[in-house]
Amino acid sequence: MPIPTATRRHALRALSALLLLASLRAAEASAGDPSEAAADCIIPAKAGGGFDLTCALARDALQAVRPARPPLGQRYLPGGIGAVAFDRIATGRLGGPGTLVAFSSGSLLNLAQGRFGPHPPSAVRWIATLGTDYGVIAVHRDSPYRQLQDLIAVLRQGPSRVAFGAGGTVGSQDWVKAALLVRAAGRDHKAMRFVSFEGGGDALGALQGKHVDVFPGDAAEALQAIAGGAAVRLLAVLSEARLGGALAGVPTAREQGVDIVWPTVRGLYLSASVPEAAVRAWTVAFAEATAAPGYAALRERHSLYPFALTGAALDDYVQARIKTYQALADELGLRRWKP
Repeated sequence: MPIPTATRRHALRALSALLLLASLRAAEASAGDPSEAAADCIIPAKAGGGFDLTCALARDALQAVRPARPPLGQRYLPGGIGAVAFDRIATGRLGGPGTLVAFSSGSLLNLAQGRFGPHPPSAVRWIATLGTDYGVIAVHRDSPYRQLQDLIAVLRQGPSRVAFGAGGTVGSQDWVKAALLVRAAGRDHKAMRFVSFEGGGDALGALQGKHVDVFPGDAAEALQAIAGGAAVRLLAVLSEARLGGALAGVPTAREQGVDIVWPTVRGLYLSASVPEAAVRAWTVAFAEATAAPGYAALRERHSLYPFALTGAALDDYVQARIKTYQALADELGLRRWKP
């Protein structure tokens, strides 16, 4: 027996009303929990570097545990290797519950020197670390430097004989790695040649073109470039012990008689002006994501190693690292601006 037209219309109206109600409830839930709604991850440098990798991992990690949420968007905001983004977040010109920003140990080093403007670390909320990278000393595949001691020998003859190229200016973490290497050769780090780039991607491009001799950058961005066909060779990884995976065959600097260790933690922060509920929501989201069974494999695909912190443990870590970096800045004769 056919269903009367009026009945069909009534059923369709009821179904439409139910769908609308479900949609509104989903929107309300998203509005109350920014970690379930559309959001952006700010990459505070040009494409191809470690910040790019951080936002990509954040996106993939969230999607793995919350497949129904919109994919985390990615936006570039280069300038001062994070300085422009930090200043805009700290002053309220950029931000909100749906705006995350990538940071690294280099960001904390810059904060320790007051290089991110007149803002203390408390000007933002530290949400999560996703893993740790390690510094590397890389050269072009055709470089005459076959091992780290070859480079040390040339630096002993004179630091200006080698052109280092990496992200950031004087006082950045890549500059510090180069400075520590020159000091390990027994020479004055203030006499070295250092070419500044807006991120590791540009610096690796310069190494590929043989415009610089040495890239004192990070492993993940170097491996990403090598996977893309870049003619890059790694002389040393700046870890305490040999690493696994793609770096299994790369000796540490310590193995080669140079005592330099440089971990580069990668994570995310949020504006300090957002509601506490938003901070909690993002903290829970990333705690869930980094504890998920498949996260280790995902992190490894992004060439990072375990180091996941959230909440008070992350705040304590940030404060401790900044104190360590302040002491290192003083040791290297870097001027520190106080916020």
